[in-house]
Amino acid sequence: MMMMMSNICVGYYHGVFDSSGKEKGYIKSKLREQRWCQMVSDKHLFYVSGPTHLTSIDWKNSDHQRSVAASLVKGVKVLELDRQEKREGPEALAPPWWEFFHFKLLRPLVDDASCGSIFGAIYEFKPPHAPPFSSLGTEHSLLEDENSPHYVIAFRGTLTAYDLVSRDLNLSLKLIKNGLHKTSRFKTAMQAIQATVGEAGDSSSVWLAGHSMGSVLAMLAGKTMAKDGILLKSFLFNQPFVFVAPMERIKHENIKLGIRFARSVFTAGLAKAVNPTWSEHEDPFFGLYEWVPSVFVNQGDDFCSGYIGYFEHRKKMVEIGAGGIERLATQNSIGSLLRYAIGKETEPPMHLIPCANLSVNLTPSRNFKEAHGIRQWWLENQHLQSETYRYR
Repeated sequence: MMMMMSNICVGYYHGVFDSSGKEKGYIKSKLREQRWCQMVSDKHLFYVSGPTHLTSIDWKNSDHQRSVAASLVKGVKVLELDRQEKREGPEALAPPWWEFFHFKLLRPLVDDASCGSIFGAIYEFKPPHAPPFSSLGTEHSLLEDENSPHYVIAFRGTLTAYDLVSRDLNLSLKLIKNGLHKTSRFKTAMQAIQATVGEAGDSSSVWLAGHSMGSVLAMLAGKTMAKDGILLKSFLFNQPFVFVAPMERIKHENIKLGIRFARSVFTAGLAKAVNPTWSEHEDPFFGLYEWVPSVFVNQGDDFCSGYIGYFEHRKKMVEIGAGGIERLATQNSIGSLLRYAIGKETEPPMHLIPCANLSVNLTPSRNFKEAHGIRQWWLENQHLQSETYRYR
């Protein structure tokens, strides 16, 4: 996405839009000119780059759910940038990303091991009691119902600037080593999720959402909760798929099928070799077969497009009668098996899951940054292809 900049020196506008998206008016907050005479990236301004077209929310509509979840995730990132830039009160850019949809920020999730950086947030849905129009622009003809969340816990992706680079990259390395569950960030996230579910009383009203490395946190937390019998609706945007070459760039389907078949046979054979007594209770997917997260990937994003082949290949293996081989192969990674074979402590690969509602964005991207970005998931007129995969 081309970087656009806005020179904001006078005021910050909270727009009010009608059902067509046309601005009806605004509430203008005076700002101190000296502090706001700076260049602010348009991509962080909700009323420039956000999903302002969603002037009415239908909580039964999966596109609306996806767009709102993505906006809340973006809100976490802008919240952290506000902290870094010391933007507070009316100068803060983050609030419209959740307030437009009638969410309240209950509290940010802070990583004490990273100088107090904000990596997540807990939002509470507070719909207006009296229709028809909100002060911030979203008309809710449908107020809170069984399809709307009560709470959303969202996690931002990796920041590539400022002093957080080393911490975020360290967490990326933890992902590769399957050691994310040992980090303070994950422990803080789990405590927040468990407390929120307890407060809600009904886990169906609690959503998880994350982008990039934030989606890894959300997935690992969702898997952990699912193994305790608590199934949380989850939105995983551009979830990295570890240790997979960009297979989707291979044009010849027979070559891709051959490579994947050989890898599946090798992985399944290695799994039986290192653990001949493997049983159902050692199944890394045990307890996960009822949890079906929504996974969103872009075909041009080499970090996450591995999920496309992961599920498609399992489907093909079942069709040719090799489902047993693929079942064992998809539960393990070669790296984890090799560590197990030499006696090192290992955890199940955190990026592997048996079930998902997989949505693939087939819209051409101009570059990797656009293909891996969060903005695509609330844009209109995107070419999305969705399929539900459920395997045992």
